[in-house]
Amino acid sequence: MTRASPLNGDTLLSVRNLDKRFATSSGIVRALTDVSFDVRRGSILGIVGESGSGKTTAGRCILRLIDPSGGEAFFDGVDLFRLSEKALRPYRRRLQIIFQDPYSSLNPRMRVGDIIGEAIDTHRLAKGAARQERIAKLLDRVGLRPEHARRYPHEFSGGQRQRIGIARALAVEPELIIADEPVSALDVSVQAQVLNLIQELQQQLGLTMLFISHDLSVVEYLCDDIVVLYLGRIMEKGPAREVYANPHHPYTQVLLSAVPVPDPRARRERIILKGDIPSPLDPPSGCVFRTRCPYAIEACGKGVPPTEEVSPGHSVACIRQAELAAKGLLLTPTPARP
Repeated sequence: MTRASPLNGDTLLSVRNLDKRFATSSGIVRALTDVSFDVRRGSILGIVGESGSGKTTAGRCILRLIDPSGGEAFFDGVDLFRLSEKALRPYRRRLQIIFQDPYSSLNPRMRVGDIIGEAIDTHRLAKGAARQERIAKLLDRVGLRPEHARRYPHEFSGGQRQRIGIARALAVEPELIIADEPVSALDVSVQAQVLNLIQELQQQLGLTMLFISHDLSVVEYLCDDIVVLYLGRIMEKGPAREVYANPHHPYTQVLLSAVPVPDPRARRERIILKGDIPSPLDPPSGCVFRTRCPYAIEACGKGVPPTEEVSPGHSVACIRQAELAAKGLLLTPTPARP
C-alpha cells in the first residue's frame, strides 16, 4: 500500500527507500539499497561517488527508464513508481535527462533540428513555423546558431553536441532535469563552458536538477545539496557547504582529499584508499565501506549503520562517527596550506 506523499511546498522530488537489484548469470547485483533523499524546488542536488556506486542507476530508476525493485519516488505528490506506462506518459514531459556521452546520445541520421523537435512533436507542443521558431530559440539559448538546425551531429564538437543534448532536454519545458555526468566525456577546457551554461540555465529558468558526477569539485561548483553514495548505499548527505566544510564520513573525506586546490602554492594531504571497491554481487556485511575504511572495527561488520543527523539537514551513516569525534580520531578535512 502506498503511503501519503512526504512532499511539502519546498520539495519537488522525494525518493524513499529506493532499491534496485539486477539478476545476472553470476547472481543478484545489489545496485541500490535503501536510498532516500529530497530535491528542493529550484535547487540542484548532486549525487556523487565512484564508478559502480549506483549514481546512474538511481537517476534511471527515477525516470522509469529502468524499473526499481522497491521504494517510492514522489514527484509533485505522485509516486512515479506506482504509475502504469500510460499514466506515466504525461510525466515524461516534466522530467528530462541529459546523457553522459554527447556522441552516442544523438541520432547520427537525424538533423539537429529534428533531434530537438522530436520531443516537441511527441508532446504536440508546436507545429510549422512555431515549431521552427521554438527550435531556433532553443539553439540560441544554449549558445548555438539557428542555422545549426540543418546540420548533423557529426559536424559538431563534443561540447557543441552536449549543448544540443541540453537543448533537447529543454525543448518540452521540464520541471526536473537529471544530468548524468554531462561533462565527464568532454575535454577539460570545454567542461567549464558547459557547466557555466547549465548553471545559467538553471537560474534563469528556475529548474530543479539532479546532477550526477564522480567529481566532487564539479558538484561543489554547481550543487546546493549533496548525496554521497558508495556501493549503492548513502554514506552522507546534506547541504553542500556543510558537507564540504565539515565532512563526517571517512569516505566523504577521502573524496574531498582528491579535489584539486586552485592555489599552486597550497597543498592538501591526499588520502589513498587501499583495495578496490567490492563487487555488488557480494557486498560486505554491515557497513559496505568497512573493508576500505581506516577506522573500521569488528562492530562495523555486524550491522548496517543507522543514518544519524549531525547538524540540521546533515546526516551520516557511520557507527563510529560519535565515538571517533569524541576522541578526535575521525578524519578531518585537511586545509590547503602554503
